[in-house]
Amino acid sequence: MLARLRHSIAELGLANGLWYAAAHALSRLTRDRARIIRYYLVAQPVGEPPPEKERPGAALVIRPVPEHDPAVAAFPRPPEVIARRYADGALCFGAYMREEFAGFLWLMENAYEEDEVRCRYELASPDTCVWDFDVYVEPRYRIGRTFSRLWDAANRHMLDTGKRWSVSRISAFNPASLASHKRLGLRDITTATFVVIGKWQLSLLGQPPYLHLSASAPSRPTLRLAPPG
Repeated sequence: MLARLRHSIAELGLANGLWYAAAHALSRLTRDRARIIRYYLVAQPVGEPPPEKERPGAALVIRPVPEHDPAVAAFPRPPEVIARRYADGALCFGAYMREEFAGFLWLMENAYEEDEVRCRYELASPDTCVWDFDVYVEPRYRIGRTFSRLWDAANRHMLDTGKRWSVSRISAFNPASLASHKRLGLRDITTATFVVIGKWQLSLLGQPPYLHLSASAPSRPTLRLAPPG
């Protein structure tokens, strides 16, 4: 147990390492009936992507995926989750390797309803910001250009629509994701930690309302997120 704690702190830092150890212990003690989720809310500047060098017949294709596209059936998420995203106005970019699903990235304007815990994120500057979420790449394509190509396509769309910042949440317990976003110029906005035990959820937030307790779906905190500066 001490070895696991030392490893967590070495990999995640003191605060996140302690939170991760607490989450692991709570999950084991309650047989997964309780959990701790901790996020960084971050912003990334929208940069000019490199010029496209797409060759005719190239194996990897990035394209928008509309709601009724047959390709949606291959998405690795529950159908009701995907349906809600489209109903909320989300835009999906899909990656396809020789027409086989390789990954996706989602964008949302104005606000995003968290689908892992009860929380709503609102963009304080929706004219210049967009919310990105659920960037996913199939395991066999994670060594390659799929991730960067998805981001390039999203960046082009954001530039075309006048966006200057992409806002997202990242698990504080996922050092690989944090590292990849830092390479894209990540800037911290705030943190959000959720302790969920049965129907109860305690939210510990780095900005107003700071503390929130709820026991039902309609009761949720709202975080209004502004880009750096």
